[in-house]
Amino acid sequence: MKHINVALFVVHKGCPHTCSFCNQRSITGFQRELTVEDVHEAVRTALGSLDSETAAGGEIAFFGGSFTMIERGYMISLLEAAYSYVEKGLFKGIRISTRPDGIDAEICEILKKYGVTAVELGAQSLDDRVLEMNERGHTAKQVEDACALLASSGFEFGLQMMTGLYGSSDADSIETAEKIIALHPATVRIYPTVVLKGTKLEELINAGEFAPKGVEETVELCSRLIPMFENAGIKVIRVGLHSGGGVEGEYIAGAYHPALRELCEGRIYLNAALRELADLPQGAYTLEVGAGQRSKMTGQKRANLGLLREKGYICTVCETDGAGKFEVKVRKIQE
Repeated sequence: MKHINVALFVVHKGCPHTCSFCNQRSITGFQRELTVEDVHEAVRTALGSLDSETAAGGEIAFFGGSFTMIERGYMISLLEAAYSYVEKGLFKGIRISTRPDGIDAEICEILKKYGVTAVELGAQSLDDRVLEMNERGHTAKQVEDACALLASSGFEFGLQMMTGLYGSSDADSIETAEKIIALHPATVRIYPTVVLKGTKLEELINAGEFAPKGVEETVELCSRLIPMFENAGIKVIRVGLHSGGGVEGEYIAGAYHPALRELCEGRIYLNAALRELADLPQGAYTLEVGAGQRSKMTGQKRANLGLLREKGYICTVCETDGAGKFEVKVRKIQE
């Protein structure tokens, strides 16, 4: 069954910091403050278009901002509105996103009371140097402590990380991924750095102090990160910013592409195929991949097959139940 979220965006309120990359208006596409009536309207709309079984397996999700750091009465009013539907069994729970330093024992008690089942933390990096350079206002230890508290309180938790931050290297991102895996989150979102108008990163670019990574470099890095998480049993639920919502109009530089995950997964399959073909003579081969993975092996506009052809491998792709995710099996086509 497909998991659904009724996504509600809280504008940039409550957060005590303005991080180097932050332009919350562009990221969410929302400027007006979310109201209790907005919650009811969004949920009623979702219920009108979903069957009861699908809705009951979904969550009402508060994204954007730092949910647990907004004014307490306002936060509780939003939770109360959402919880009224959870109490009736119409949704399984509520998902929120917040900062690591926005989690403490009192907050956990409030979240439990109002039916929150999952909490996503914007960790971004687990390198204190990178966190400081990007004015995050929290440490790696605060991420670790928040995860421990959420786990002991019975919440499912997820972590968000960013690649290509100011002062960060690919090695830093790999190390952050390894540290995230050690924390055992249920989910991860990977957000490659995108520079937006009106941010500190834009100033750093203009000053010649920051050169953001482009799509190609980012695809290669994320094609390493995604299998790390998946192989550890951690679901990668997002790669890259959502398209629309104002991002395109505010974009300055960086790794923004509306189909970034598709590019990354295509690269994973290309690299897997190249490894399998490395010791084989040039010629015609069938690449066997798992069910539903043919387009990823083929690549956007058949780019992967074109690259393999340039190396002397004329390949066709077929799906088989015998191949796992990101696995490629090679079979020689007999002439």
